[in-house]
Amino acid sequence: MASIQPKQWIYNCFPITGWLKNYSKQDFNGDIFAGIITAILLVPQGIAYAMLAGLPAQMGLYASILPPAIYALFGTSKTLSVGPVSIAAIMIASVLSAPEITVLGSSVENAIILAAEGGLILLLMAMLRMGGLVNFISHPVLSGFTSGAAILIVLSQIPHLLGLSRNPCGIDFSCYGDYLQQINQYTTALGFFSITFLILFGSPLTAILKKINVNKVYVTGISKCAPLLIVVITTCIVAIYQFSELHHVAIVGEIQSGFPKIGFDFIHSSAQWKALLPSAAFIAIIAYVESVAIAKVTANLRNQKINPNQELLALGAANIATAFSGGMSVAGGFSRTMVNFSAGARTQMAMLIAVILLSIAVIFFTEQFTYIPKAALAAVILIAISPLIKLRGIIKTWKYDKGDGTAELITLLGVLILGIEEGIVLGVIITIISFLRRTSRPHIAVVGRIKETDHFRNINRHQVETWENLLLIRIDENISFANVSYIIDFIEDKALEYANLEHLILIFSSVSYIDTTALEALETLVNSLTKKGVVLNLAEVKGPVMDKLKQTDFLHHLSSGEVFFQTIDAVDKLEQKKI
Repeated sequence: MASIQPKQWIYNCFPITGWLKNYSKQDFNGDIFAGIITAILLVPQGIAYAMLAGLPAQMGLYASILPPAIYALFGTSKTLSVGPVSIAAIMIASVLSAPEITVLGSSVENAIILAAEGGLILLLMAMLRMGGLVNFISHPVLSGFTSGAAILIVLSQIPHLLGLSRNPCGIDFSCYGDYLQQINQYTTALGFFSITFLILFGSPLTAILKKINVNKVYVTGISKCAPLLIVVITTCIVAIYQFSELHHVAIVGEIQSGFPKIGFDFIHSSAQWKALLPSAAFIAIIAYVESVAIAKVTANLRNQKINPNQELLALGAANIATAFSGGMSVAGGFSRTMVNFSAGARTQMAMLIAVILLSIAVIFFTEQFTYIPKAALAAVILIAISPLIKLRGIIKTWKYDKGDGTAELITLLGVLILGIEEGIVLGVIITIISFLRRTSRPHIAVVGRIKETDHFRNINRHQVETWENLLLIRIDENISFANVSYIIDFIEDKALEYANLEHLILIFSSVSYIDTTALEALETLVNSLTKKGVVLNLAEVKGPVMDKLKQTDFLHHLSSGEVFFQTIDAVDKLEQKKI
């Protein structure tokens, strides 16, 4: 293999060097507008997702500065917006609230360790070239997990929306009467005003702007300003009318201003590293799968490609960066990425522009963030994650494939009842069981010839020609230890139905692999059929399968049986023997 030239190595490791050398004024025009719009989202989402994770607001803002810049250097997606995300935030909250974790140290330090460990795990996976891992979590499992986590997020934000303390009732329904009497009417009014505002700024406003022929890019920009606008409006109301002091409306409080300080203190907490490692692995893997899935969506729309292994490196480096800069775990965000893409982003320059604008806000305007009501942030979270709840998708999946539908439903219920990590593990297990079940009972068809053609089809689906002395069976699956018993039983049962059977032809057009256990079982079948006066023949054997068979004694075991290039060749030759 030829060695990679240094210049090519730089392009592979730092994709930014590839698109930057061809960067144009047209690219910049698209990127600067998208960067401004994305920056508008970064402020409320950064604070909101930190609140969702149970962390100080600045951790969400810090996670929106250095990590996106690092991803821009290493990432292969030109539009992916990396930063705090709702799914990772709820997973972090679940981990940090566990009794065995709370006794180990502060939630801030634990969150930083989660990010650092997740980054290291992703980097290790990149070194081992495990980018294909994304294919091992099926879409139904991921969809069920996302819906379940989104429902948990909704439930977690209802107290913030109503001005209630953390729900102490659980399943004790008699307790809810007293609990709900604590609803703060001012907080509730702000919360529902925020939700109404955000909804109206969505589809209704978009429809109106399109009717009056406003440019599509500007429509996206105007509609996506809603989170920042509602935060500004409600913050002004709270500050002017002193809702926090007079009516006990919960606010974000003082946020540390200035750039994050690079710190290394968390490295020495060995007990926490060990305890948090399993959870960090889960968060990292889900963040990676979600990020690549989102990146592929936008890349496919522009005929671009994503390198899964490079994405491991980029996301790993971004999470290491967020740990050292005092932020929370990061991933690619669906809503921000789609806003970035729709606003006209051409390259990661859009995210770099957004980072610069956010940095200015963090340095000069954090004092203005103090009176942001938590109810408004809860509304931003609810509107952002509501599209992730796809209960109808379970019904659609079930109609198409009951195994996948079951996996999706069980994952969702597992997340809600057992917990986030347990739910997704359960979903993966159900998917594997479903796959093994399907593999162990492959589709097998008795086929015949469509008259006056060379085509052979299932006798139960088509009008075909069959013969008394010939039995043609097509196996539509690789043959392995998991399914060979089922296949042999099917063949033997069908053979008993033919009183004058002389030749049995196995059609291997869909067989790409036969393992050792299956080969031994087929040899036993040959011997069993021979004793009954039936000769086993093969047809349409693929090259790789034939190469492996030639390395064994199987072809010798066929004795008078033959291997035919096409099924029609077998029929033309063996059919004549019945006369």
